[in-house]
Amino acid sequence: MVVLPVEATEPNPAAPERPGRPALRRRLPAALALLVAAPVLAAVHAARPTPYGDHFTADAHYAREGHHPLAVLPARGNAVTLWDDGLVTAHEGTSVRWHRALPAADAWLPAQGGTGVLRPLGRGILAVVTPPRIAGYRIADGNLRWVLPARDGCAFAPERAVRHAGALIVAQPCPAAAWTSQLIAVDDLGRITPHRTPLGNDVPGRRPEHPSTEKVLARPR
Repeated sequence: MVVLPVEATEPNPAAPERPGRPALRRRLPAALALLVAAPVLAAVHAARPTPYGDHFTADAHYAREGHHPLAVLPARGNAVTLWDDGLVTAHEGTSVRWHRALPAADAWLPAQGGTGVLRPLGRGILAVVTPPRIAGYRIADGNLRWVLPARDGCAFAPERAVRHAGALIVAQPCPAAAWTSQLIAVDDLGRITPHRTPLGNDVPGRRPEHPSTEKVLARPR
C-alpha cells in the first residue's frame, strides 16, 4: 500500500480589522443617543423660567412676571427700576445687567410706594434710600460701594430728600433730636463729613474720577 503524503493546509486568516473600528463601535451608541437627546434638552432649556421672571415684550419693553414697577430711573444708557417686591434691577436694551434686593422691603415699601427711593448721585453712582439705610450702588455693574444706616431710633424719609450743590440731603426724623441731626448729606462717595477720606467708586482699570477724595463741608459764616 502506497501512502501518499497529505499536504496540510491552513485556513485563510480573516481579513484584518481596520484599526480604530472597535472604538468607533463603542462610541456610536453614545453619539446616537446624544443626537436624539439634543432637541429634547434644547426644548427643556427654552421652557425653563428665567430668574426673577425677567422677560422682554415684542416691542423690547422690560417686564417681570407677576410684578409691576414702582419707579423707573434712566441712567447712563441703563434704566434702573424699583419693583413692588423690593427688587431693584438695571437693564440696557434687551439685557438685564443686575438685580439687587432691598432688605425687609415688605415692612415699609407697600405703604411708602417707592417715592424718592432711587436717587442718582452723579459719577455713575445710584443712591437707594430706604427707611433703615441709604446704599450707594455703581450703576455700571450693581456693585455696592457704601452703606449708611439710620441712627438708632430714627429712619430716613426717601420722599423728603433734595439735591443741593452736588449733594443729596435726606431727612432723618428723630424724636427729641436737634434739627441739624435730622438732615444727612451724601454724595457719590457716601456721607459728607469734615476731612473724610473715602474709597473711590471707579470701575477697576479706569482713571479715577475724583483726583482728591477729601471733601470738606463749608465752614459756618
